[in-house]
Amino acid sequence: HEDLPQILAILAHWNMVPVPRSAEVLDSEIESLPDATIVAVADGAVVGVASYILHGPRRAETTSLAVDPAWRGSGVGERLQRARLAEMKALGLFGLSIPEEYGGLGLSMEDECLTMFEMGKTSPAFRSVFGTNVGIGSQGIVMFGTDEQKSEWLPGLASGEIIASFALTEPEAGSDAGSVRTTAVRDGDDYVINGTKRYITNANKANVFTLMARTNPDVKGAKGVSSFIVPSDLPGISLGAPEKKMGQQGAHICDVNFDNVRVPARLRLGDEGMGFINAMQILERGRLHISAVCVGVAERLIADCVAYAAERKAA
Repeated sequence: HEDLPQILAILAHWNMVPVPRSAEVLDSEIESLPDATIVAVADGAVVGVASYILHGPRRAETTSLAVDPAWRGSGVGERLQRARLAEMKALGLFGLSIPEEYGGLGLSMEDECLTMFEMGKTSPAFRSVFGTNVGIGSQGIVMFGTDEQKSEWLPGLASGEIIASFALTEPEAGSDAGSVRTTAVRDGDDYVINGTKRYITNANKANVFTLMARTNPDVKGAKGVSSFIVPSDLPGISLGAPEKKMGQQGAHICDVNFDNVRVPARLRLGDEGMGFINAMQILERGRLHISAVCVGVAERLIADCVAYAAERKAA
């Protein structure tokens, strides 16, 4: 893709790591700050309260202190600055895999993986901001949506104005879509949805969910499941508190509860009973995406380990 070199070059400059309070560059001028504060450092000097050290030519931009309110309280080293979010939208990162006719970049799977190699070298919070839009949150609409559904949702997803989440996992069902217990019962021109989804990434930021629910309770297993586009502002939808995790504090996951939520039948993705097939195709692409991210993380880890080994001094 013609824009890929530019995207990769900019992402390569986003090699960011949290500043530990024990770092030698942190001096008395920040001793009074709370323990959870992250301090921005440029050329070994404290330049202000922010989120990350920036390595390379974008180092000067660490002086920006504006933090996107939507991502406050996400944990040490995982707050996203407003300027970064705007730049990510301008780069088209939210629409990497969305067709160009709907405002996306239309990258191939290979190009998307090359981009994720670079994103894996940055804080995981950055990839998580747009990851659901690029993959599991949008691909159901891209692959199985009607022309009307695509026109309604994809432009906003590609621009980052709409955030999507993939609502599959439940307390008693993981990525096996055939085991879901959430129900969607047809009632006139609507489906009435009841159930709980668990560990849903970006749920507390989402404007829309791609939801898997059982439309035919008499059919056990995969054939009774269908998929839906569910706007997050419909009556009856509520969220649990973000889960506390060991890592990726900037990537929020929450329970999503559906209590007699009425979803217009026009928002069903594909035919009834095709939800399992839809989910598997969406997840196949998503697993390649995440695999590429893991390669980037590993490359960053190896590079940092080698750099430290080369400069460390024996006690």
